[in-house]
Amino acid sequence: MNVLLNLVLAVQILSALGMIGLILVQHGKGADMGAAFGSGSAGSLFGASGSANFLSRTTAVLAVVFFVATLALAYFGNRQPASAGSVLERAVQEAPAPASQIPGSAGSAPAAPAAPAVPASGAGQIPTQ
Repeated sequence: MNVLLNLVLAVQILSALGMIGLILVQHGKGADMGAAFGSGSAGSLFGASGSANFLSRTTAVLAVVFFVATLALAYFGNRQPASAGSVLERAVQEAPAPASQIPGSAGSAPAAPAAPAVPASGAGQIPTQ
C-alpha cells in the first residue's frame, strides 16, 4: 500500500512539473498575430499551428493525469484502519485526571513544602552532589 501511495505521489509530482514546463513554453494568443505578419515563429518544428495543438493537447493530458493522481491521493489519505476511530472517540476513552491531582481544586491534598529558591543565574541549574 505504501509503495502504491509513493508511486501515485511521484506521478503527481512529475505531471505537475511537466505541466509547468509546457505552460511556460506555450505562446499566448497574441503571438499568433506576429506569425501572420512574417515573424520567425511560423517556421517552427511542428509547422505554423501544429505546435500550439501539440503543446495544448499534451498539457491537457498531463492535467488529467494530475487530477486523477490528486483524487487517488485524497482517497488513500482518507482510508483509515478499522480500529483507529476518530479523534473525538479516542479523547472520550481517555480517563480525565482525578480532582485530587489538579492543583488549586477543592479536594486537593495539603500543599507540599515549597522548593528552595533558585538563583536567577545559570549556577542554580547545575546539579550538585
